[in-house]
Amino acid sequence: MSNGAPLLALKDVNTYYGQIHILQGISMEIRAGELVCLLGGNASGKSTTLKTILGIVQPRSGTVEFDGVDVTERSTSYRIGRGMAIVPENRRLFAPMTVLENLEMGAYLREDDFSADLDDVYRLFPVLAERSEQPAGTLSGGEQQMVAMGRALMSRPKLLLMDEPSMGLAPILVEQSFEIIKRVNDSGVSILVVEQNANMALSIADHGYVLATGRIVLADRAAALAEHEDLKKAYLGR
Repeated sequence: MSNGAPLLALKDVNTYYGQIHILQGISMEIRAGELVCLLGGNASGKSTTLKTILGIVQPRSGTVEFDGVDVTERSTSYRIGRGMAIVPENRRLFAPMTVLENLEMGAYLREDDFSADLDDVYRLFPVLAERSEQPAGTLSGGEQQMVAMGRALMSRPKLLLMDEPSMGLAPILVEQSFEIIKRVNDSGVSILVVEQNANMALSIADHGYVLATGRIVLADRAAALAEHEDLKKAYLGR
C-alpha cells in the first residue's frame, strides 16, 4: 500500500442534475492496493459518485484527481486510458459471444500483445479457461461475474470500479462474488466497490465510506464501520 499521494481523490465535489444538488461536498480517497467500499441505500448518490469518478457527469465544483493528474474536466475515455475500468451493474456481457470474445473486448484499446494478461485471467478464474468457447450468456450468474471482472482486468487497470456486484445474485453467489473481488485485490489491483450490501462489502474492504442523501456521513476503516451502531441509521438515511 502506498504512503504517497492517493491513487484516486475526490475533493469537495458538488454534482448537480439541473437544479438538484446530488453530491454535496464529497471527499474520499483510495490508495494504491486498497479495497474501498462506498455504501448507501437507493438515492444516496452512489451512482452519481461513480459517474463523477468516470467523467460521465461533471461536478459543478471540487476536483477529481486520478494517478497524480487532475481529471475533473477530462473525458471518460481519457480516464479509462489512464487506468480506470468498470464492472457495470448487472455485468452487461455480450451474451451471444464466447467467453474468450468477451475477455478480448476488454483489451480493445490495447495495441500490444495481451496474451499474458489472458493467461493471468484464466489463472485467476480457471473455470473461464474451461468455458472459453461457450457463449457468455449460458454461464451461471457467478461465472458471468468472473467474465465481467476478467474483461475489466484485460485493460490492465490501476483502479477497478465495481457497481453493485451483488445485484441480482443468489445469496450463495454473493459470497462467491465477494471472494473473487478479494482475490483480484490480493493480486495487486486497487478496487472501489459501490454496494448496498454493507455487511458483505465491509467484510472484504480496507476502508469504507457511507453516503446518505448526497453526503458522506461516515468514513473509517472497514472493521470499525462494521461495529458502528449508527451505520444502519446513516445507511438507511434516517
